[in-house]
Amino acid sequence: MNLGGLFEGPHLLILLLIVFVIFGAKRLPELGKGLGEGLKGFKDGIKSGGDPIPPVQAQSAAPAQPVAPPVEQKQTPVV
Repeated sequence: MNLGGLFEGPHLLILLLIVFVIFGAKRLPELGKGLGEGLKGFKDGIKSGGDPIPPVQAQSAAPAQPVAPPVEQKQTPVV
């Protein structure tokens, strides 16, 4: 699929008009701000290398609280 002519002036104007109709004038600045903050956070995360993932702690062999034995249920025969 060739996308070379997709981002020309008339196509972008139609796309912006559709977005304006869907979201309205009040929500567009909020969407732009959220998108900008998200991109900034992503770039900062890439630069800093992100937080290292903490190692998984092994669970002890003995549980902290005693475990009750399973309860046997009696089944009644179906006639």
